[in-house]
Amino acid sequence: MDRNSVNWWGPIPAIVTPFDDRGAIDENLLKQNIDILMAKGATGIVIGGCTGEFWAMSMDERRTLFRLGVKAMAGRGFVIAGTGAIGVHDTIALTRAAHDAGCDGGLVLPPYFVKLTDDEIFAHYEAVSRGVDGPVMLYNIPGNAVNALSPALVRRLADLDRIVAVKESSGDWNNYYATAIAVQDRLRVFCGPSSVFGVPAVQAGADGVIDCFPNMWAPGCLDLFYAARDGRLDDARRLQEIGVRLTTLFTTGGRTLYPATKAAMDMMGLPGGRLRPPLQPLAGEPLAGLRRGLVELGLLAGESAAARSSVAA
Repeated sequence: MDRNSVNWWGPIPAIVTPFDDRGAIDENLLKQNIDILMAKGATGIVIGGCTGEFWAMSMDERRTLFRLGVKAMAGRGFVIAGTGAIGVHDTIALTRAAHDAGCDGGLVLPPYFVKLTDDEIFAHYEAVSRGVDGPVMLYNIPGNAVNALSPALVRRLADLDRIVAVKESSGDWNNYYATAIAVQDRLRVFCGPSSVFGVPAVQAGADGVIDCFPNMWAPGCLDLFYAARDGRLDDARRLQEIGVRLTTLFTTGGRTLYPATKAAMDMMGLPGGRLRPPLQPLAGEPLAGLRRGLVELGLLAGESAAARSSVAA
């Protein structure tokens, strides 16, 4: 397998997993969110990734989520499932379960928490590649996983049979670009932090973008891909600026990305659902500051006509 074995492309939101008041996966809200995103220009979804709070779910819940995502998508686009785990046997089992559920591929980050050498990371992916039948997307997110997939390591991993793509979410442009140069002839390359540098990534040939912000900023974060691809440079620059400002807003002032995403969805009447502990809902000044920031960006009631026009573009 290689990049030509799949047809994944475009803006693919990393969707939230909505939980209800009892802490269970809310199937209805999950479907509502997928319906909204597909209607606004998404080409597929990543389900059960970092944004989807996979680390707060049991193995059985993750398998259930894969089935619910495929059911809700109903063939309208790609479903790529987050199947990473610390242990190789769990990773293989989850990736097989995702493929069996009808997902188009598994998104596999390296084993997390314990610091590994490149050879140990390679051995993990080598075992996964041997143990599954469907395509796998590498996931580089060292800020969460501890272990990084360097451009040189991704080049080695591209030789493995089931590896067809990479989601590069290091947040480092130089690392992203070096990875793209190293493997884009063999792997599909997706820019993770498209809110930060998605436009130059697409202009440099990225196959697509995968980001959490479409959950609460669509079609803006989706059109960021299309504007960059189609050469609408003024639109692309404006959308990239909003994305950078959103990133700062969601990660400062006592806020972190995933609680802020669901809080923003709740403010906007979008189907984000509840968080899973250890995450806690925003309150007090962090919540108030988020609301002020969204109003200033024109994403909540009270925005000016000029701001509305900027976001809609």
